[in-house]
Amino acid sequence: MIIFFCGFTQSLQSQKGAIKNTISHLKLLGEYDVPHNEPYKGTTIGGLSGIDYDKDHNVYYMICDDRSAINPARFYTAKIFYGGKNIDSVVFVNVTTLLQKNGTAYPDSKTDPAHTPDPESLRYNPKTQQMIWTSEGERIVRGKDTVLENPAITIISADGKYIDTFPLPENLHMRATEKGPRQNGVLEGMSFANNYKTIYVNVEEPLYEDGPRAEPTDNNAYVRIYRYDMATKKNTAQYAYKLDPVAYPASPATAFMINGIPDILSVDEDHLLVLERSFSTGRLPCTIKIFMADLKGATEISKNTSLIKTPAAKPIAKKLILNMDSLGVYVDNVEGVTFGPVLPNGHKTLVLVADNNFQLFEKTQFFLFEIIP
Repeated sequence: MIIFFCGFTQSLQSQKGAIKNTISHLKLLGEYDVPHNEPYKGTTIGGLSGIDYDKDHNVYYMICDDRSAINPARFYTAKIFYGGKNIDSVVFVNVTTLLQKNGTAYPDSKTDPAHTPDPESLRYNPKTQQMIWTSEGERIVRGKDTVLENPAITIISADGKYIDTFPLPENLHMRATEKGPRQNGVLEGMSFANNYKTIYVNVEEPLYEDGPRAEPTDNNAYVRIYRYDMATKKNTAQYAYKLDPVAYPASPATAFMINGIPDILSVDEDHLLVLERSFSTGRLPCTIKIFMADLKGATEISKNTSLIKTPAAKPIAKKLILNMDSLGVYVDNVEGVTFGPVLPNGHKTLVLVADNNFQLFEKTQFFLFEIIP
């Protein structure tokens, strides 16, 4: 068994603007399944929707998207051990409750639906020893039962205590009309960049005013990626990113299907790794594609109120690095990505985690990749 104690920062060096030279491909080293709904310290492990590696302590932080329904909203800390040809084990070492501004745990939707979080992404800042997490909020438009809760970007201490929140641009506010974010398609991914001076966050699916949800045929489904300045907490730019079509038609054809962005990861100041996750009813596996996205030269669209009316002159360029369908292994609902430790050969690693939605037929999976430069 090899335990990696060496790591690397959340940035890879690449030739400026040269996507093809950043990562040539990803080599799968191992996959590991956590037992279904494994108990840990009085909680149920599952719903792991975001992951980040803390190289100084050689641990991973994973946010759980349980909306305080099974246990209070929380994140887990774990160690991942690699045995040479596979992931040897994933050992959970702590669970931390996310706390509201008043110091209490977040309520569930039956108790207080207007303040129930939907946690999706978590990043650790070693410079401040603080964390940032995102919530998708809620949009239920149903007469007297209407619930409108804005998404959130929240700074917390390492022990889960509330510190501050980021103000949201107008187009991220929930509305009863079909304007702004769609339900369950909001702030899914997040990454630090520029030596922790910047964060990027993304909506999973297009805003109503930006166009339709992705379909099995190309229909110009564009999502927004938002850039924030950490010092001022201001949204300084927005960019348009075009989603691939849904990978497979649903069965029946009118059933649920989706393609969106569950997570992003900064490679350098101008490049992001972008996960696209496609699911179609009638097919259990998800199609996970990993792209290199180039923000350099992309049109800044924060003043653009509708990509339907005014398409971005230059959307973010993207290049496919890996379609996990090609791996020949079962791939579930992958929602989180982080850089991991350095291998003995000097190559970096990439770690992915899948959210089992607390369902018996879904898996809590970890994937470990070697980054081939």
